Amino acid sequence: MFNGFENHINSNLEFLRHAKILIAISGGIDSVVLTHLCYKLKLDMSLAHCNFNLRGNESDTDEAFVLELAENLGLEVFIESFDTETYAKDNKCSIQMAARELRYHWFDELSEQLQFDYILTAHHADDNLETFLINFTRGTGIDGLTGIPEINEKFVRPLLPFSSEDIATYAETNKITWRDDSSNKSVKYLRNKLRHQVIPILKEINPSLLQSFQSTLNNLNDTADIVEESTNAVLKRAIETIDDNHITFKISEFKKVNNPKAYLFEVFKDYGFTEWNDIVDLLDAETGKQVFSSTHRLIKNRAHLLLSEINLDLSETISVLEDETEIKTPFGVLFFDEADAIFGKRTNVIFVDKHQLKFPLTIRKYKEGDVFYPLGMKGKKKVSKYFKDEKLSLLDKENTWLLYSGNDIVWVINRRADNRFRVTENTKQILKIELK
Repeated sequence: MFNGFENHINSNLEFLRHAKILIAISGGIDSVVLTHLCYKLKLDMSLAHCNFNLRGNESDTDEAFVLELAENLGLEVFIESFDTETYAKDNKCSIQMAARELRYHWFDELSEQLQFDYILTAHHADDNLETFLINFTRGTGIDGLTGIPEINEKFVRPLLPFSSEDIATYAETNKITWRDDSSNKSVKYLRNKLRHQVIPILKEINPSLLQSFQSTLNNLNDTADIVEESTNAVLKRAIETIDDNHITFKISEFKKVNNPKAYLFEVFKDYGFTEWNDIVDLLDAETGKQVFSSTHRLIKNRAHLLLSEINLDLSETISVLEDETEIKTPFGVLFFDEADAIFGKRTNVIFVDKHQLKFPLTIRKYKEGDVFYPLGMKGKKKVSKYFKDEKLSLLDKENTWLLYSGNDIVWVINRRADNRFRVTENTKQILKIELK
């Protein structure tokens, strides 16, 4: 196996020979063999071990084993202890997911602080097959069937071409010792159930299962490249604007393709959406219709779909004291300056009679029932009616802020001033308010 591993590094991962690498080591056979192989290649390496404190003394014994291995090989080793169960409870996730998040977050921290170029994990061909089957049984798109990437940013998996049998044979031949994780034998986890009960049957049916599987992965990855190219072509035509608040997509471009649902899935799958029929229905829905994921939402707005992060906190308020001249806000900086006269007409600037204001002023989002007296018009108008007349999208409404004096609106910021605070011939002090 060593010769095959060396050839694989030289042919496909040669950059590892000139890099500072960190090996994620549990003490199990896979990561221990990876450590020995990299050590034999004389790579510039250190070890990192996570103690998740899930198996009592067994977890501590794994840690001691890794420390001893590092000492025997003369390698630097980093150990981190986690309260995994508390983390899982606090973050409302499974123990497996908690361990994964804790592990990878710590690896990222080590990499950044100590400037490791790459982090190596010991995933192999059987892990790849298990992941494929897990995604297949849960339901997935083509991305879930293309396997574990060998290189994913800083993470590299150099054992992917090798089977668990290859690894076991190498360990036994070279008299390498390792630690057995008792939890790997439990079939209460889906991965273990596939590993111990399903995959052995598949290998019995096809002794060349892993080779056949790799051929399938290659074909699926080729297909994924075609899908990505086609999706990018549609995206290039569909995206109309991108700003800090949302992305605007032209609905007409999705309707032009033969299978809108397929393209909508490829475009929006990374934003957590799952109700794909509802998203397809948005194409012909009334303006204002929304579909939510846990982090984002899609809104139908006339001829467009608007994608934005979920941020519906309308309670934030900002106070402006009388002597303040500059206020930083989520939408820009407001400047308050005295002026001698009114000049220019711009939506981002208003001039008001300072003596009509009651300080402190307040900046907040629109609330249902708000009313103002639009400058240049007679009488009052509901802010909601003003938004409708201006044909603002739901997102535009939610991202519009108002300046208040007491309970009275002074300015629908960057849109329309209120007539009650206008400068008149009796005004003695003019205040210029500008948004930049």
